Amino acid sequence: MSTESGLEDAVRDLLLLMPRLVARAKRIPPPQELRDLTLGPRHLSLLVFLLLDGPMTVNDLAARLQVAPTTASLVIAELSRKGVLERAEDDADRRRRIISIAPAARPAIEAWLAPGAEAWRRALGPLTPAQRRTVVETLLAYEAAVGELRGE
Repeated sequence: MSTESGLEDAVRDLLLLMPRLVARAKRIPPPQELRDLTLGPRHLSLLVFLLLDGPMTVNDLAARLQVAPTTASLVIAELSRKGVLERAEDDADRRRRIISIAPAARPAIEAWLAPGAEAWRRALGPLTPAQRRTVVETLLAYEAAVGELRGE
């Protein structure tokens, strides 16, 4: 089997797999507390960062989301109004705000995101750190290529 043939086999396998992955992800409804919101990828990413990495500043969240602090603030404000997030003063610098998941919303968000996190742990767990990095870099490269080919 030639390298090109192996590449085309992998492309076919992934083209067939991606719709199943997306469909499976879409079948996981957000918790009741978030159903009234129109959640986009940035909302979900923000919640993942806070859930897995803990409370952080608006600027830290903006950097991780790769958006301007004003954009992060708008997403945070939207989720704060719904009682999903809390903003507290930073004791070290009263001008800064520390963002965290509201205690009342945490169980629902954990229950919503935990199966996906556990599935990735099971899939990536047997791999070496270098193999894990390759998987992540490949998915990032795919995302970038799709955006580039669509002129985004």
